[in-house]
Amino acid sequence: MPLLNFADLGGYHALNLDQCREAGKELAAEYRSNQPFPHIVIDDFIDAELLRRVVDEFPDNTSRASFSRAQERLKFQVQPDECKGAITRALFAELNSMAFLAFLSEMTGIGGLIADPYFAGAGLHETKTGGHLGIHADFPRHDVMRVNRRLNLLVYLNDDWDPDYRGALELWDRGMTSCRKSILPLMGRAVVFNTDRDTFHGHPDRLNCPPERSRRSIATYYYTADNALARAYERTTDFRPRPGSKDKRDWSVMLHHLKADWIPPILQRRKV
Repeated sequence: MPLLNFADLGGYHALNLDQCREAGKELAAEYRSNQPFPHIVIDDFIDAELLRRVVDEFPDNTSRASFSRAQERLKFQVQPDECKGAITRALFAELNSMAFLAFLSEMTGIGGLIADPYFAGAGLHETKTGGHLGIHADFPRHDVMRVNRRLNLLVYLNDDWDPDYRGALELWDRGMTSCRKSILPLMGRAVVFNTDRDTFHGHPDRLNCPPERSRRSIATYYYTADNALARAYERTTDFRPRPGSKDKRDWSVMLHHLKADWIPPILQRRKV
């Protein structure tokens, strides 16, 4: 049985508020105590057959440009409003619903969560063979809504994923000294984790799947209201090299973060 159930309301599949709240409460202690930072891995998160219908609607990214730099290659992002499938768009609507926010709040202890109707950086993600995503901490702020990013949700869409294909999500300790958890991207498996400047994660090894396969997932992010004084120099996605690896450091991002952390706020605001 999946953790969260969808009721069929004449073709639209909806979550139940009370069931979501109870499911969140049951997982709260585990979520908040997990290391290297608060997170949880949930198998059979939602009905696998529903997710396979999302796979059937998955867009063809053959002609779409991918991310292509040292830190991330052959990764594609499709926002929900670009998706033509009714099941996919309805699922994203429910992942932004009050019921789902209640599940997340009960589990994480973070109140006042805000869903993102703009899906900044979120949507359907796909990484093709040879691609990777370096270890990083995510951008902490939504530029349009001016709110702070607090949680990531990933739901994987990969049937029969062989460990030899690689693509496991790695969670690293806050000092970037070692990988503390490795999570294969299996169909129906969800990962939720706190987002902070030192919650480092990624799938850094190049995918080794056959050319006809790819690593697919659903990604949504959740926020809380900003404090009144925002800085002009905002932090952004912070890629970090693994110890002893040939991973590349993005020095332009490092300089950007030095400005954000050390220029007095009053001088930053004058630059806006």
